[in-house]
Amino acid sequence: MAKHKLPLMHNIGIVVASIDDAIAFFSELGMTLEGRDTIEGEWAGRVTGLGNQCVEIAMMATPDGHSRIELSRFIAPAVIADHRTAPVNSLGYLRMMFTVEDLDDTLARLAKYGARLEGEVMEYENIYRLCYIRGIEGLLIGLAEEMGGK
Repeated sequence: MAKHKLPLMHNIGIVVASIDDAIAFFSELGMTLEGRDTIEGEWAGRVTGLGNQCVEIAMMATPDGHSRIELSRFIAPAVIADHRTAPVNSLGYLRMMFTVEDLDDTLARLAKYGARLEGEVMEYENIYRLCYIRGIEGLLIGLAEEMGGK
C-alpha cells in the first residue's frame, strides 16, 4: 500500500473591502507582501464557481515563510455576505492566531489600524499571554506571546 504524504497548507483566503488597508495591517503584524495581481475571466470563475469574475489578490507571507494569507477584493461579482462581526462561537472558520514576541507592543502598533481587544489579555498557566482582537475590517485575530524566560 502506498504511503500518503500529509497535505501542507498553502494559504488562508480572506475577502476584504480594502486590500491596501489589509496589506498595511498584516505588514505591521510582521508579514511580507509576496505579490499582488488582478485575476479575471471565466477560467478563474470556474475554480471558484462564481462564473466570470474579477478579483484583486495580494499574497502575504509569515516571517518563517511557512504560512500565507491570500487577501482578495472582489470587483465582480459583488460581495454577497459579511461575516466579519460574527461572535467567537459562530459556526465555520473563526479566526487565525499568530505568535508574537511582545504582545503589548503588538497591540499598541495594531491599534493605529483600528484593532481593538475583543475581550481582555489573559495568561494561560504561565505559558502564554493570549487575546483576541478585531483587526482590520473587523477580522477576528488571536495573538499569543510565549511567557517562557520572562
